[in-house]
Amino acid sequence: MSQVWKDYQEENKVRFLEEMLDLLRIPSVSAKSEHKKDMLKCAEAVQKSLLAAGCSNAEVMPTAGHPVVFGEKIIDPSKPTVLVYGHYDVQPAEPLELWHSGPFEPVIKDGKVFARGSADDKGQFYMHVKALEIMSKTDTMTTNVKFLIEGEEEVGSPSLGKFVAANKDLLKCDVILISDSSLLSMETPSLDIGMRGLSYIQVEVTGPNRDLHSGTYGGAVANPITILARMIASCHDENNHITIPGFYDDVLEASEDERALLNKAPFDEQEYKDELGVKELWGEKGYTTYERTGIRPTIEVNGIWGGYTGEGAKTVLPSKAFAKISSRLVPNQSSEKITQILLKYFKSIAPASVEVSAELHHGGEPYLTPIDSKGYIAAAKAVKATFGKEPIPVRGGGSIPICTILEKELEVKIVFMGFGLDNDNLHSPNEKYNIANYYKGIETIPYFHKYFSESN
Repeated sequence: MSQVWKDYQEENKVRFLEEMLDLLRIPSVSAKSEHKKDMLKCAEAVQKSLLAAGCSNAEVMPTAGHPVVFGEKIIDPSKPTVLVYGHYDVQPAEPLELWHSGPFEPVIKDGKVFARGSADDKGQFYMHVKALEIMSKTDTMTTNVKFLIEGEEEVGSPSLGKFVAANKDLLKCDVILISDSSLLSMETPSLDIGMRGLSYIQVEVTGPNRDLHSGTYGGAVANPITILARMIASCHDENNHITIPGFYDDVLEASEDERALLNKAPFDEQEYKDELGVKELWGEKGYTTYERTGIRPTIEVNGIWGGYTGEGAKTVLPSKAFAKISSRLVPNQSSEKITQILLKYFKSIAPASVEVSAELHHGGEPYLTPIDSKGYIAAAKAVKATFGKEPIPVRGGGSIPICTILEKELEVKIVFMGFGLDNDNLHSPNEKYNIANYYKGIETIPYFHKYFSESN
């Protein structure tokens, strides 16, 4: 089968790339209401691509928010079924001035596709569409395949839980396969065995009832920006350990064996710093960089503002200050519990000179995949088949909020098989996806289906 797959991909690889570029041209930004029509347009494009790839059925299905796209190709009800999850929505592209080219005008440079959504997640879920086409058109399918491609992942998947609960029979499967993560490198392949959870809040600090003259009132009235900065700074101690009471109570500590395995991955600290343009790394003392971004929880400020930020100077003491703050969570931590801890903390440390309010944006639970599961073993065999190396199991630093809900409702395990890279500028200007990674994913995915079918 492998040669048949290779031949088909080689004959059609230019078209495979062009189709992905067409999908990237649709500005499917779920966070912005002005893109509602674009969201539907993108969903319909995904539906069309699934039918063309060989799905016998593909539908755009409504939710309380943006629609989901469901597709399926059932070859034999007695064979195992793989459910592919992905998302067609993308992050906002701002700040636009930092892009080297239009975020929705894909540009190929040095073997990379630069566009919003190229790696997260259009390019990655589209690998599965093309893998289905290869298997379907060459009559080599070994499993049934279903697709669940949603339009709200980048805003926390608020509608998908209800959709899944209401469509369990439609989505019934034996494993869930997700490509929305990264490899260590093309030279050192890896498989994520988990994702961190997420708690995302917004904090508002209010001082005087209006902006004040900073000369007339400065030194007499508390500045909300100063107070907010102090509050944020108090979240970490001198070892960059989080100081918030109760924050670490439920953390599942990684075993020494897992830490040793994780740190077998090659890591060039100087190259890492050079690529990011920093002189020194920062993080919790006692942990390596891989550990800090995979097995440890964090708190980050995602945005902070207040007062005058326009051109030139305006000497004001602002009435309000705001910050968006996210916390990445590890197994056994609950997003609901951590959210309440964060909200309580910021309110409790506020001085009497200001008022503090805080609200939840969205959250999601951490997820861990057992490496002895049939799905993980099939994925590891697939990676070895095309890379020629055993993949290193790692924990991803990002979050896919729907994972725990999918497992709970469908009662099956999830396998992460991502082909992006950590430097793909996810959620940043100039997001990119290496064409070689895109093709390698398409090459590898059919092997997963083969090995998974053999294990059942």
